[in-house]
Amino acid sequence: MSTTASTALPTGTWNVDPTHSSVEFQVKHLGIATVKGQFTRFEGSLTVAEDGTATARGTVDVASVDTRDDRRDEHLRSGDFFDAAAHPQLSFASTAIEVRDGGRFTITGDLTMRGVTKPITLEGEVTGSEVDPWGNERIGLTASGSLSRGEYGMTFNQALGSGNMLVSDTVKIALDVSAVKAA
Repeated sequence: MSTTASTALPTGTWNVDPTHSSVEFQVKHLGIATVKGQFTRFEGSLTVAEDGTATARGTVDVASVDTRDDRRDEHLRSGDFFDAAAHPQLSFASTAIEVRDGGRFTITGDLTMRGVTKPITLEGEVTGSEVDPWGNERIGLTASGSLSRGEYGMTFNQALGSGNMLVSDTVKIALDVSAVKAA
């Protein structure tokens, strides 16, 4: 689906450059520290038509999860969390993109994880545009939001004596994207 808006988003189709982009997440561990992770394999695109109609989509390879701890990464790939064997990809497809002043936008879409599809809203910003030394037009975008991992069937946890949980239900998401205009 798409939406029409007077857009500060530049027209064209923009493909994510994964070597200059990141897909990251954060969760609270023991209620006291933030554990950060990323996915190292992903792809996506943003298409903005002359009339302002815009769509975005992307996929993430779940097996590429990296938290800088091999044991934790293996646990995250297991059925307790992402269940990478049964659900090897996360996917996102926009349903609406609302452009606001100052290069800011709200993107709403469907996130599918572990076979469960739920709506999610991310707040974003166009961080700039540039032509690289090889003549490619590029734009920079950021987007962030949060989700409940329990809504996607990730219910593994353990209550601690203090009342805190081993892993928070809330997961913060942060995207930092460099995208190249398609020819």
